[in-house]
Amino acid sequence: MNKILLGLMCLCICVCSVSCQSHKEKKEEKTHFLVTSPIKMDTSITKEYVCQIHSIRHIELRALEKGYLQDTYVDEGQLVKKGQMMFQIMPMLYEAETKKAQAEVDFANIEYQNTKRLADSSIVSPNELALAKAKLDKAKAELSLTQVHLGFTKITAPFDGIMDRLKVRQGSLLDEGELLTTLSDNSTMWVYFNVPENEYLEYQSHKKEDSVTKVKLVMANNKLFPQTGRIDVIEADFNNETGNIAFRASFPNPNQLLRHGETGNIQMNIPFREAIIVPQKATYEILDNKYVFVVDKDNIVRSRQISIGAEMEDLYAISEGLKETDKILLEGLRKVRDGDKITYEYKKPKEVISHLKVYTE
Repeated sequence: MNKILLGLMCLCICVCSVSCQSHKEKKEEKTHFLVTSPIKMDTSITKEYVCQIHSIRHIELRALEKGYLQDTYVDEGQLVKKGQMMFQIMPMLYEAETKKAQAEVDFANIEYQNTKRLADSSIVSPNELALAKAKLDKAKAELSLTQVHLGFTKITAPFDGIMDRLKVRQGSLLDEGELLTTLSDNSTMWVYFNVPENEYLEYQSHKKEDSVTKVKLVMANNKLFPQTGRIDVIEADFNNETGNIAFRASFPNPNQLLRHGETGNIQMNIPFREAIIVPQKATYEILDNKYVFVVDKDNIVRSRQISIGAEMEDLYAISEGLKETDKILLEGLRKVRDGDKITYEYKKPKEVISHLKVYTE
């Protein structure tokens, strides 16, 4: 009987010990909560915008005269120089018209010289001399016109550029205005991207007069284009359907890497003055809404909805919901519920942010 009593006493001691240990662990667990505060600071975020890439000059080359395409001196994708011969439309008809016009100029000139001699001798009136001069001028004008038409049969490159696909082949019968090919000047590229109205207003309010905003281009292969661009144009009107306005950035393209019609993403730094910054890990999400746990003066956590103004690596800039003086739960968000009382260790926001990967200024 004594042995049984002794065993029961030992069992009670073990249970009490385990229970006390459990309560002790729970109490210790409460001390591991970390709390910090939002920090107000100047920073900048990198925004990405889908963009379209255009050549600074991209034109269509068309036939200005009817006729057969006699010769093609260039090939698809070829780099051509300004003034280089590209196409020759059969010129025989225009050459014949030019010779005819030249003969009429010669004839009218002889008539004019004979009339001038007679007018100098007062044999014919000055009016007849004026008529002969007008006839000569008319013949010269017709000659100039035929020479222009003859010149249209030779199509040369208007600038240095890269030729696109040939739309016609040698021997084709061309109509006036028929498309031959396109030519792109890729020395500089114009990159267009759309910016929402609120970000446009933020950009304009912080942009200094005569300052240059530099941007970067992420190409379709997710690699950064080696040259830096600059924003040089903002269009006049917003798109009423999308609420966006178009920006244009110019990029030098010395190695001809970029081509007309490519796509990519523009990276632009947008400054945020006196932004309320919190670590992303201090927030949680419910139905696409962001929340934080705010610790009140009685050490009770309260759930509070916040609005995100901008997103950075590891950080959020808060537009609504928090003040600089609030205390927020930094870690252990899954271990508490709204209304729980906690004990915590407070960390200064600068110390917290210094351990995060973010660029601030």
